Amino acid sequence: ILFEPRADLTAAQRAEVAAALGRAAAAAPSVRSCRIGRRVTHGLPGYEQGMTQDFQFAAVLEFDDVDGLREYLRHPAHAGIGAHFTGAAAAALAYDYEIVSLDEASKDARERGERPRAG
Repeated sequence: ILFEPRADLTAAQRAEVAAALGRAAAAAPSVRSCRIGRRVTHGLPGYEQGMTQDFQFAAVLEFDDVDGLREYLRHPAHAGIGAHFTGAAAAALAYDYEIVSLDEASKDARERGERPRAG
């Protein structure tokens, strides 16, 4: 989840959004990990300047599998956090990915008969 809070949110309201996310993650048994962080800027030329939109925060929720993700998305705790994000966000993006190590991805590609691509 990439999240940009509304400019008019108070510090207490921002803290409540984070707390609500923590409560939702704790209430849903299929959530294996929940991490949140603030965007870091470093000023390297050509890198940050290419971003078309700024998101101050990111959250990563981890599940064992897609079924665990589905269970969380159907859980009442998810509905509760959704209301917080909708009301507090100036902008937000939420995407679901299946993440594996590079070694696993390479092995899977070899098993499918794919050749590694250069560059």
